[in-house]
Amino acid sequence: MNTSQPTNDRFSHIPIIDIRSLVAETGDSPITTRQDRDAVAAQIGQACRKTGFFYIVGHGVDERLQQRLEQLSRQFFAQNLETKLEIGMERGGRAWRGYFPVGGELTSGKPDLKEGIYFGAELNEKHPLVQAGVPMHGSNLFPPNIPEFRETVLHYLAAMTQLGHALMTGIALSLGLEESYFCDRYTAHPLILFRIFNYPCTSVPNNGEQQWGVGEHTDYGLLTILKQDDSGGLQVKSNLGWIDAPPVPGSFVCNIGDMLDRLTGGWYRSTPHRVRNLSQSDRLSFPFFFDPNFKAQVRAIELDWVKGIHDDKSERWDRASVHEFRGTYGDYVLSKVSKVFPQLRQAVL
Repeated sequence: MNTSQPTNDRFSHIPIIDIRSLVAETGDSPITTRQDRDAVAAQIGQACRKTGFFYIVGHGVDERLQQRLEQLSRQFFAQNLETKLEIGMERGGRAWRGYFPVGGELTSGKPDLKEGIYFGAELNEKHPLVQAGVPMHGSNLFPPNIPEFRETVLHYLAAMTQLGHALMTGIALSLGLEESYFCDRYTAHPLILFRIFNYPCTSVPNNGEQQWGVGEHTDYGLLTILKQDDSGGLQVKSNLGWIDAPPVPGSFVCNIGDMLDRLTGGWYRSTPHRVRNLSQSDRLSFPFFFDPNFKAQVRAIELDWVKGIHDDKSERWDRASVHEFRGTYGDYVLSKVSKVFPQLRQAVL
């Protein structure tokens, strides 16, 4: 295992990893599958150290399901604002679900040039976490005039949750851990967050000021799995500059978040990224966040080949340390999300 100092500073491209051995059927040869898994895990580990981002192919998520999701999403965003606000986030309450308009979400205190819908695991009012009033748990809001929307989103959530478990198996193996390490401790019942974002087509303002769909940031949790449309616009930060992450047919873009940075003592590092829609049409993206259980205590893994915590606080985009926090993942994510929607925070928390 490579135990040199971790770095994601100098890279010029984002690797593509075929993960079919991680999602292989159980009937495959166990010897071949384990050898293939170890090889894929090594590629994932290198990507987590060098770039924090990687494409995945061979993931097994139904292409027809993805196409249906994209078609229904375009149908939703094509509606007038009044209709979209019928499922506005203020109606979602503590579950933190529903639609927000352009400018309704903030990054580093600045409005993002996007609109979107928030979803999560579908829990009815009788679920113990809902009964207890735990934030970010509850039922989703679906557009009532698009009948297939609910079924499609829930099928997609199930497929992506399964994929998240498979990828965390690969990440565990890449660290020399048992493959069930993360499931046993953090993700048996993960916090599932899914967003559908629409970035409107915009012109360059006369004052020349940059307009970002999403400004520079890192993600909060363990793992993000992103479906992009064909427009492009995602960029990843390197010491060599901002690197484009264009759409690759049949792929998802994966990136690790601040909690995996924290768990590995900085060995795997969350990488800043941003989005700007420069195409001549609206851009859709579908980020799926696979995160620790809301009540989990996220502590550094004891890796004997990692010498202390590598904390890049002084170099990070927000000058904040992901290693100093104490508390549950729920405490952490609520402190972040409440900054993204300050008005909603006042209403529901």
